[in-house]
Amino acid sequence: MPYFLAFIIISNMGLAFTVIFLERKDATATWAWLMVLLLIPIAGFFLYLVFGKKISNKHIFTWETKSKLGVKRSVQSQLRALEENTFVFKQKELSEYKDLYYLHLRNNDAIFTQDNKVDIYTDGVEKFKALLQDLQKANDHIHLLYYIIRYDELGKQIADVLVKKANEGVEIRVLYDDMGSRTLSRKFIKRIRQAGGQVEAFFPPKIPKINMKINYRNHRKIAVIDGKIGYIGGFNIGDEYLGKNKKFGYWRDTHLRIIGDAVHHMQTRFILDWNQASRNDILYDERFYAAVPAGDVGIQIVSSGPDSEWQQIKNGYIKMILSAKEYVYIQTPYFIPDESLADALRIACLSGVNVKIMIPNKPDHPFVYWATLSYIGDLLKAGAEVYIYQNGFLHSKTIIVDGKIASVGTANIDVRSFKLNFEGNAFLYDSTVAGKLVESYMEDISLSTQMTKSLYEQRSIGIRFKESISRLLSPIL
Repeated sequence: MPYFLAFIIISNMGLAFTVIFLERKDATATWAWLMVLLLIPIAGFFLYLVFGKKISNKHIFTWETKSKLGVKRSVQSQLRALEENTFVFKQKELSEYKDLYYLHLRNNDAIFTQDNKVDIYTDGVEKFKALLQDLQKANDHIHLLYYIIRYDELGKQIADVLVKKANEGVEIRVLYDDMGSRTLSRKFIKRIRQAGGQVEAFFPPKIPKINMKINYRNHRKIAVIDGKIGYIGGFNIGDEYLGKNKKFGYWRDTHLRIIGDAVHHMQTRFILDWNQASRNDILYDERFYAAVPAGDVGIQIVSSGPDSEWQQIKNGYIKMILSAKEYVYIQTPYFIPDESLADALRIACLSGVNVKIMIPNKPDHPFVYWATLSYIGDLLKAGAEVYIYQNGFLHSKTIIVDGKIASVGTANIDVRSFKLNFEGNAFLYDSTVAGKLVESYMEDISLSTQMTKSLYEQRSIGIRFKESISRLLSPIL
């Protein structure tokens, strides 16, 4: 026993050395992990091996797809046009955001498309009604990527359609996150595969039940039908997203249906993720890129993850916030900003910009919820307005600035979304679309209660204690 304890102590010291000097984590994450290793030396050792170890960003995704599509060539062409002020904006009033276009274009290869039509869904029943209709009409292929897929009533409806279309000769590919969909019934997978479709898991364990990449999750939700229609947003596949879970009640989320050239870039994202997970790589084929112009909404599809050198979506959020002249409206189920994003919001508040933040009234992850309340207090002091959504569970990840630009996708405002998860957002440049999102936001305010500074200061000692502990752990939540 003494030898075992000595081994654990030495291992902990070696691990602490690794955390501090070799892995080059940021200071807050380093201190959080050192605290875990100090307070729970044996369990902390194994927790770090599973949750703290960095992922290698080499060879996660193959980029041949981008090369074959001429993505780099298109990116360089747009960059030159922006630098030389020769880029033609369909909506000239939005040219003031060319720095934001440039940021995503240069650092994420996020080509700016201006010929899109966008439908907004804030209700799961309506979103899946539209998706099922589009799936029924598919002629060539269906590509689905969801963090969570359940084989419940909704999951069976989706499976029924996929099996039917596979039997008609439509190519079916379904990609799910192994951790998020850990309870997915094998029946779902078996039915689709028997019909000729393909189903793959993202980062499955090499040893059954032991997944050393459990901390790195593909949180994206993307659907592409025939290369012409794309869906992106916050809804997963499951009955709770239709409001059928008694614990959460009504599920308030935001999802987009897109027609136009932005679908090309959603398709590329799907193919990159699919080729990482599957041995049956998707090779370039023009039929996968059949999108046609359908409107004049400007969109950039931006992805981020632990494979990225920069925190792409977080940087986009900060740039949006600092560009605000009148207001910033935010909806997020988790609010755990790092210092850079928190500073951007404080600067906006102190500059006279109206900052509104909306969070849910109930936790689905308690530690994250208590940490959220802690950070909310800081923004209240700076003058932000905070609203607690009372009509069920708020899962929407939306930012709107000045009624002109917006972001909708999968990235929460927390460290996990910015650093650990593979995420995908649509950055939208259109006053009509942004205006519709503002209307929905105002409707949600009528279903919310305001958390004022005086109410916040009335918190019990117990709640303050939970907030303090959760905030210390927030860099690794």
